[in-house]
Amino acid sequence: MSAIQAVWPSGTECIAKYNFHGTAEQDLPFSKGDVLTIVAVTKDPNWYKAKNKVGREGIIPANYVQKREGVKVGTKLSLMPWFHGKITREQAERLLYPPETGLFLVRESTNYPGDYTLCVSCEGKVEHYRIIYNSSKLSIDEEVFFENLMQLVEHYTTDADGLCTRLIKPKVMEGTVAAQDEFSRSGWALNMKDLKLLQTIGKGEFGDVMLGDYRGNKVAVKCIKNDATAQAFLAEASVMTQLRHSNLVQLLGVIVEEKGGLYIVTEYMAKGSLVDYLRSRGRSVLGGDCLLKFSLDVCEAMEYLEANNFVHRDLAARNVLVSEDNIAKVSDFGLTKEASCTQDTGKLPVKWTAPEALREKKFSTKSDVWSFGILLWEIYSFGRVPYPRIPLKDVVPRVEKGYKMDAPDGCPAAVYEVMRNCWHLDAANRPSFLQLREQLEHIKAHELHL
Repeated sequence: MSAIQAVWPSGTECIAKYNFHGTAEQDLPFSKGDVLTIVAVTKDPNWYKAKNKVGREGIIPANYVQKREGVKVGTKLSLMPWFHGKITREQAERLLYPPETGLFLVRESTNYPGDYTLCVSCEGKVEHYRIIYNSSKLSIDEEVFFENLMQLVEHYTTDADGLCTRLIKPKVMEGTVAAQDEFSRSGWALNMKDLKLLQTIGKGEFGDVMLGDYRGNKVAVKCIKNDATAQAFLAEASVMTQLRHSNLVQLLGVIVEEKGGLYIVTEYMAKGSLVDYLRSRGRSVLGGDCLLKFSLDVCEAMEYLEANNFVHRDLAARNVLVSEDNIAKVSDFGLTKEASCTQDTGKLPVKWTAPEALREKKFSTKSDVWSFGILLWEIYSFGRVPYPRIPLKDVVPRVEKGYKMDAPDGCPAAVYEVMRNCWHLDAANRPSFLQLREQLEHIKAHELHL
């Protein structure tokens, strides 16, 4: 019995699995890896009307494309699914049973803290190879050196090179999924061959952000090099696969390189961060209507996150980007979590974070609302740092006693009232993003922003 194609609604994104040249005039040709959007179902369920990135529409075969899905919530993605952390030699041998030549895993060394051990099943017994970590390089034989574990494993999967056997099959740690497999399954894996890296447009502690060209379109690429950092960024990428809104920076796809690189490819935002944009243009260029539009753009993105139970946790003008056509979009989903999570508060930006989040690690949409109030203050002060003239150590004690910043110079009273509502010490008294959007739209409709 052949599988019947499930009907995808209009607006569904899909990615091409093969090249399609088209034979009839109404067909829409595409190449493997192209992203297409379903426009409508045709009379024949095996064919769809779809459009490509430049807006051209035509008919496509359903079995040539794969629907893009969000990475499943709670999926533990790993760049190193064969890495089992701190387990003993005996535990490793039990995991590699029954014996299968080439079955392998990597564990932290129990005898040599800081080093690793490669455990390989070979002809009925398990061999343990110490991986020596020396001057930022890894080696088994001190002849060939590697930047990270992924490079080392990649090398020995292609060539035994002195080991009892080449590495054939990873013993995947229970509960984890190989990142590359999951991004491919859900339709988000891109091909490195299609990406050209052009120039560095930003530097972070994790790696560089580069301007790239993906199949003729300008894109931004976060290039993350180190095992541990890349692992942390997988969570950001998997959150982004679940989010779709015109005021959120859109993920285009992910490239997982076998040798340990991770590339997160997003739409390119030509005018950079909102905070830099405000500071460089200033009062003489940006009028009240423009400031209110940015405020509404961000509010609409946050209303969407609120409706989908996501908490951003790091909302600030530095994490909002501006497109070529002056649309503000929220970015930086590094800390974004399902609404129920708590997190370590060690690195939180004190001036933007709600008091209860700093005090009790309680994050919610209402703590995002507090941050949105601070962001409004940044917008209307043209990018000034919040709490001017108050030493950082004094900010929290003063805020907890009920201190609220004054209105920025020239800020309309109606907008300042919105800010103050965001800064209720009792989170329950803060408005929702839906209410905030309605208030801002009221201000716009009645021209109270001028």
